[in-house]
Amino acid sequence: MRVFNGFEHTAYIPRPVVTIGSYDGVHRGHREILSHLEALARARKGESVVVTFHPHPRLVLGRGEGLRLLTTLPEKLELLEQAGIDNVIVAPFTESFSRLGAEEFIRDYLVETLHLDTLAVGYNHHLGHNQQGDPGSLERLAHKFGFRLEKMPQQRVDDRKVSSTVIRELVSTGRLEEAARYLGSPYRISGTLSPQGALEGVEPLKLLPPPGEYRVSLRRVLPEPGDFASIPAIIEIREEPPVTIQPGQDCLCKALSGAPWQHAVVRAEFQ
Repeated sequence: MRVFNGFEHTAYIPRPVVTIGSYDGVHRGHREILSHLEALARARKGESVVVTFHPHPRLVLGRGEGLRLLTTLPEKLELLEQAGIDNVIVAPFTESFSRLGAEEFIRDYLVETLHLDTLAVGYNHHLGHNQQGDPGSLERLAHKFGFRLEKMPQQRVDDRKVSSTVIRELVSTGRLEEAARYLGSPYRISGTLSPQGALEGVEPLKLLPPPGEYRVSLRRVLPEPGDFASIPAIIEIREEPPVTIQPGQDCLCKALSGAPWQHAVVRAEFQ
């Protein structure tokens, strides 16, 4: 998967089939869109493209008070790669960028820069300043600029719509098994493991479950996992940092104090 930091750094992409969004969590609803995107790209003999934003638009637009995210940018990129996406454009979201109208954004970036073939959007997707790019106007713009528009239906789990907002509510109230059903994979946090078992460097905007102890599967990300890919562990989340990790009942007592784990970048997946 190729990752481009901004539209100005993109390389040639054949017949781009594009979707746009924050994709926080890369949950099951997102994955349906991504799967459809990949199928469309193959059918059009092109490549799939996800345009996402950093930082999260709500933080720039003054609506980010209390916002915590399901995925950090590296986690999001890893999940998008696992979904089989060919290209990701991480667009820096600034105040000036936020003032672009839907037509200006589509013309300048998607049409003139990417030469898009197809735009795939969710059932209620809005685009551009003040969300002026509603489904009706996107159809008009598709006709004007000559690209195909594909609209995806709403995705539901347990007769409830799948959204990042719903999953944030589940994680923040400790309903992690239910959150995993909506995500399609266990909820995770990442950081660097200190010799004392503290998980350091956790992204400040990363959403954490309520204080308490949780069973996790601990995976070493860096250095390369080797024979130490995963062990069960207990993670303790407190009112104030740090987050600490202890060996689980099935671990060797010295597993976390041994050289393979000290100062390693690890990922804890909640069970």
